[in-house]
Amino acid sequence: MINNKFYRVCTAIILLLLIVYLGDKVNFIFRPLTSLIHIIIIPLLIAGFFYYLLRPLVDFMERHKIKRALSVLIIYVAVGLLIAGFSVLVWPSLRDQLWNFIENAPALMSSLVEQIKALESNRFLARYLPENSDMFTRFSQYLSQGITQVTDYVSGLFSVVSNLVVILATFPIMLYYMLKEGHKFGTNLTLLLPRRYRKDGEETVHEIDEALSNYIVGRVIVNVALGTLMFIGFIIIGLPYALLLTVVSIILNFIPYVGALLAAIPVVIVAFIDSPSMALWSLIIIVIAQQIQDNLISPYVYGKQLDIHPLTIVILLLVGADLGNILGMIIIIPLYMILKIIFRKIQNRIVEDKATDN
Repeated sequence: MINNKFYRVCTAIILLLLIVYLGDKVNFIFRPLTSLIHIIIIPLLIAGFFYYLLRPLVDFMERHKIKRALSVLIIYVAVGLLIAGFSVLVWPSLRDQLWNFIENAPALMSSLVEQIKALESNRFLARYLPENSDMFTRFSQYLSQGITQVTDYVSGLFSVVSNLVVILATFPIMLYYMLKEGHKFGTNLTLLLPRRYRKDGEETVHEIDEALSNYIVGRVIVNVALGTLMFIGFIIIGLPYALLLTVVSIILNFIPYVGALLAAIPVVIVAFIDSPSMALWSLIIIVIAQQIQDNLISPYVYGKQLDIHPLTIVILLLVGADLGNILGMIIIIPLYMILKIIFRKIQNRIVEDKATDN
């Protein structure tokens, strides 16, 4: 019996490897499919993100006897008005700061080098540094290399989303049908399963849907609250490019754990260019805002919903960074949550089937 089971497992592994090998040899057959996936993946991710943000509003209006299609149209009009207000009230200032930062980038780098040289000649720091230490010089070199890598990454990112017209044309259509008929997707998906597994399938789809909704909505609430706290603090201390740095921090904070560190780096560098005291104050603002987020906002929003060990998150972030840079780091946690729910449900089902057979 053991030998038969061993041979069956070995045969299954060999067949799986053979399928992968043959699939690699005839990859031209799958090339149109992979091209289609590359085209729709970004609009689909954007549509899925806004689906979970806007679905509670659609459900709320549906409970008040407003049809889903009309509810989606009302939300689209409201979002259009918000975008118009953003373009009038916020975008001009954000655009000016962005272009000003790009135009002044060489001057900012020169100011950064001067600040580092000033630290090297500081008598107080010289007491605690080894003689003939080149720590600050190496730091300047590493920083220049880091800025070059970031520039290359941003250029690559723009090449990925270069077909902006396709994204803007497709994702609102995807989002419309998601909001209008998304509640039917889970039921239609479980119809593909054998009848005896449909109940388990419905429970799994419902659990995945609830987990993604809680995670995405909670992440947006937490990051917007954190960004608001940081922006208020930056305005108080007079940090240059406060709005631009806040927007960058909000985006980077979608990456768990590592995002807080990544968001602090550009803020501290820009503040340090202004003065070392400004860098210190900006760091204090970031630490205070992070503590408020971690101890007050996040426990209230998440509770114990994000049941993932910190070490697991770090490993997942490393895998996500290797596969897809920042985008991979952002989507790896939701993907892990989905796979974890599916695996746990299959495992429970196997245990129940074994108990029934005995």
